Amino acid sequence: MTPRFRSATIHEGLLRAPTRAFLQALGQDDDEIARPHIGVFHTGGEMSPCNMLLRDQARHATTGIYAAGGMPHECPVASVSDGLSIAHSGMRFSLVSREIIADSVEASTRGHQWDGMFAIGGCDKNLPGLMMGMVRCNVPGVFVFGGAALPGHFRGRDTNIGETYEMIGTVLAGEATPDDLHEITRGCLPTAGACAGQFTANTMGMVAEALGLSPIGSSMIPAVYSERAPLMRRAGMALMRAVLGDGPRPRDIVTRHALENACAVVAATGGSTNAALHVPAIAHEAGIRFPLADVAAVFARTPLIADLQPGGRFLARDLYHVGGAPTVLRALLDAGALHGDCLTYTGRTLAQELEHAPLPDGDVVRPVNHARSATGGVTMLTGNLCPEGALLKTAGLATLVHRGPARVFESEEQAQEAVRNRRYARGDVLVIRNEGPRGGPGMREMLGITALIYGQGMGADVALLTDGRFSGATRGLCIGHAGPESADRGPIALIRDGDMIAIDARPEARSIDVELSEAELAARLTALPVAHPPRLGGVLEKYSRLVGPAQLGAVTHTGAVEWPRDD
Repeated sequence: MTPRFRSATIHEGLLRAPTRAFLQALGQDDDEIARPHIGVFHTGGEMSPCNMLLRDQARHATTGIYAAGGMPHECPVASVSDGLSIAHSGMRFSLVSREIIADSVEASTRGHQWDGMFAIGGCDKNLPGLMMGMVRCNVPGVFVFGGAALPGHFRGRDTNIGETYEMIGTVLAGEATPDDLHEITRGCLPTAGACAGQFTANTMGMVAEALGLSPIGSSMIPAVYSERAPLMRRAGMALMRAVLGDGPRPRDIVTRHALENACAVVAATGGSTNAALHVPAIAHEAGIRFPLADVAAVFARTPLIADLQPGGRFLARDLYHVGGAPTVLRALLDAGALHGDCLTYTGRTLAQELEHAPLPDGDVVRPVNHARSATGGVTMLTGNLCPEGALLKTAGLATLVHRGPARVFESEEQAQEAVRNRRYARGDVLVIRNEGPRGGPGMREMLGITALIYGQGMGADVALLTDGRFSGATRGLCIGHAGPESADRGPIALIRDGDMIAIDARPEARSIDVELSEAELAARLTALPVAHPPRLGGVLEKYSRLVGPAQLGAVTHTGAVEWPRDD
């Protein structure tokens, strides 16, 4: 007996004759209409090189789905490029786009009654947005990261986009020329694909593997490699086995242990601090409360074993050639730092999927007993300045302790102007506030500023604190996600120029404090005027009213609600 799929709701019976006409107009015959219908979501387009090849990859996925008995429907989704929105007001829409993508996936999947979904993302926020939508809808699904660009070339060595940002500061400092900047700009990004370092896109690609939502070994295959075509076809066929065989659904896969696995791979690779926003948000869609403190607990117990930029030496292509994410995951599994019994989208456990994964090469990836650090490459700091926590990428940091006077800025633009004109001093703690999820709104990332500081040769001499966030390409003593944010009258709103701030990111401390008494902080809070944010209109206004705190993933709805099989 042929099973009845959810999508039968849209085409069975007399009342659905018009729908059948629409499906026939798509080029489907009666047998194809009776198949399970699969949404193939991707953020392909020409808004960035990260997304440029995704539609081609989606076509291979549709081939696999069709060959295995499904009826694929291409569903393009809007996306905002971090690369094109960096260092200006457009960055306010970057994190917002994650919610737009998740909502779009839900609207299409539930509106069209898709029986399953295949999702392909290539840039910082569309990866988690697609996974959030998949978990929210809870139909059988698979996610595949579209892959990184190949490294660029600059004067006899590999380079990447992160060095171009930093070169701007070097030019402003008079230590490089505009011609040098032009040369590296022309050579840093030679192909389509996501940024080549262990920035947010590559981090979240690995997270998808660790969660069990992606094919093992898929994330580090470069975007331009032909190997991606059969990968997509195989993944499409595997998805159909789950659809036809009533296989695991995303909420069967995204469990607390799976979330801990995701955090472990971030820590082990010195991954992006943005993962600490996205993992709690994915958890939220599964109905699991997984705040920043839970993320940080995994970071603290997981060794740093991969030597990846920006805190290390190697790029995504280098990791691919020594075995990719499975090499990292297997090293963690063998050391007892991973939960191997978690399900993957194939119906097999993570341990089963890693049976044939390569062992660490000892250079790009070290064995756990020769780890670069006993704790992960990302640390949460707490104290009277950030009682809900703040995040620092410690991978590659030369010093973990800093004490200095605050230099306060009310926006990214204020700070960028001061840094560009070198109106700061060694030892300062640059405080950038009003950039949190609600207050920004949109929680802009500060790569433009941090790269300038590093390029000016001051990366080891100042600290930076913000209730906004940083790019995965950021390096230095840069602390983001300060919570509560300024718009919620958190302590960061009370800081004044000259206040002494003490930062200690060593494992025994993990603290960030302003050297003020509780009485002084209370008095400043009482005197703090009530903010009256400007009318923003459109999506930013809606987002500002709905978004929650960074420590809970900056999500915009109350939580997971199971979707009935037939609406």
